[in-house]
Amino acid sequence: MSESKKPRLWQVFVSSFRAWFGVQNKDNLERDFTHGSASDFVIVGLIFTLLFILALWGIVQFVMSMATH
Repeated sequence: MSESKKPRLWQVFVSSFRAWFGVQNKDNLERDFTHGSASDFVIVGLIFTLLFILALWGIVQFVMSMATH
């Protein structure tokens, strides 16, 4: 099921998201390492990291605002 071309942007996002949770399948992993661009995965990884940090910041802000009431 491995494709012979470079993964599309949405496939990079899905692969990165699945890898983050540890549920990436072998076919996609092989496709990513064989045909994927490292820079695409680095950029997506940075976006996911930024979103994760913003989510944590938002949760902390919410909890702190509830604690002061």
